[in-house]
Order: sequence, then C-alpha cells, then structure tokens
Amino acid sequence: MSRDHTKLRAFVLADSLVIDIYRETKMFPAEERYGLRAQIRRASVSVATNLVEGSARRGEAEYLSFCNISCASAFETRYLLDLAFRLGMLAPDAHKVLEPKLTHLCKSLVRLVIALELRVASNRDSDVPRTRTPKPKAQSLRPKA
Repeated sequence: MSRDHTKLRAFVLADSLVIDIYRETKMFPAEERYGLRAQIRRASVSVATNLVEGSARRGEAEYLSFCNISCASAFETRYLLDLAFRLGMLAPDAHKVLEPKLTHLCKSLVRLVIALELRVASNRDSDVPRTRTPKPKAQSLRPKA
C-alpha cells in the first residue's frame, strides 16, 4: 500500500526544514565541513527521507518503524542545532528561526507515530480470531407433559 508522503504535514515541514538547514549551515567554519555541519545536514535529510521510504512500505508496522526513525532523527537534528548554537557556529537569528520550526516538526512526528501505533494495535486486535461462545438455549416456561 503506497501512501502519498507529500500529503503528510510532517513531510512538508521536514522538507522545508532541510532547505533552511542547508542555507544556515553554509557559513559554518571550514573545519566543520565533515563534522558538525555534515551531521546536522545528514540528520535533517534523514527526517524527510525516512518519511518517504516508510510511505512506500506496504505494511502499517513497517511504516510505523520508519516514522519512528524519522522522529528520532528530528530530535537528533534539534540537539545538533542547539549544540551548534552553543558553540557559536549557528547565528542567534538563525537559531531563533529554526528552533520553533524544529519543535513544530517534532510535535507533528510524535502525533503521527502515536496515531500509527493506535492503528497498528487496532489491526492486531482485529486479526485475532474470536471464539464464539454458544448462547444457552432458552428454557421454556411451560411445564413438561
């Protein structure tokens, strides 16, 4: 069952954030080219790409797994951006813009994961065969002849 990832609010937020992060990390020090800058970019791209890959998976449980990975990558990105800000690599203005966007994305992903967990659990419950207990025969109130 293929899903359209472009209709997910979380994907739209993640995709937009990747562009913003690439723009804001462009001016990181040259020695961070393969360090913190690369790690922030990789983590932010992972958020969007895991939503895309999960959307292409057939089963709900697989989809949920990729959404969980996406959520974890969003929290990783949040930490890395905060670290870059504290180290003085990310400008205060950029942090002020990116941090609320990332918070909104994280909340959106958490809501998506919770909804999928409920759906997966509901599907598991409906897959369990139910045994029917026979109803007791009604007793006649008439006396036996």
